[in-house]
Amino acid sequence: MVVGSLQPPSAQEQQNLFAEIGPLPLEGPACRRWVKWAAWLILALVVVRLAQTAASPVGEMVSPAIKISLVVCVLGLALLARAMQTSVTRITESGIEQSWIGRRTILWEEISFVKFVPLIASKKLICFTARGRPVTFQAGSRELEIAFARIALVYRRR
Repeated sequence: MVVGSLQPPSAQEQQNLFAEIGPLPLEGPACRRWVKWAAWLILALVVVRLAQTAASPVGEMVSPAIKISLVVCVLGLALLARAMQTSVTRITESGIEQSWIGRRTILWEEISFVKFVPLIASKKLICFTARGRPVTFQAGSRELEIAFARIALVYRRR
């Protein structure tokens, strides 16, 4: 089956999908609670370890350029942890969107193929467009996971 030859679901199939998903908009966290906590815990451990090293004699020998780059890396990790904490995935009648560091949005009519990827830490829905540019969304709640699986089934039938 060639991805470029796939047809989108009919209007009736789309309405059936919306009915299966439940009342729209369906909204939930993009990341599971334990993943969010793990991100903050790892960030805290990195900060503590860097502080211990900086306070030791070894820390005094590190060049300022390396110190600045480490601070920038920690700030980047903090930004990612914050994005994981606050990101929300929404399924609406117009499409799917997710807040993240930037906003991810795809309209139903742009989707040509969908792949559901059930990983341990997160369940992902990879939406391929006619241009071939994939857009990935994450589900952090059971309701979103079920909706992602149903979306994948409807778009796999194409």
